[in-house]
Amino acid sequence: MAGKKVKVTLVRSPVGQMAKHRDCVRGLGLRRMHQSVELEDTPAVRGMINKVRYLLTVDGE
Repeated sequence: MAGKKVKVTLVRSPVGQMAKHRDCVRGLGLRRMHQSVELEDTPAVRGMINKVRYLLTVDGE
């Protein structure tokens, strides 16, 4: 898993979602719709992705 990256794109708006879910989206570094970020593939990042999976698309799994 060393050095692996995962690309995450925000495809649904977090407006109107639970506050914890909005915080996870912000924690992943996503601010706008259709914005993509590349993150290290760590258990902490995976946990945040799994929590808000319905708002995201994930590449590089």
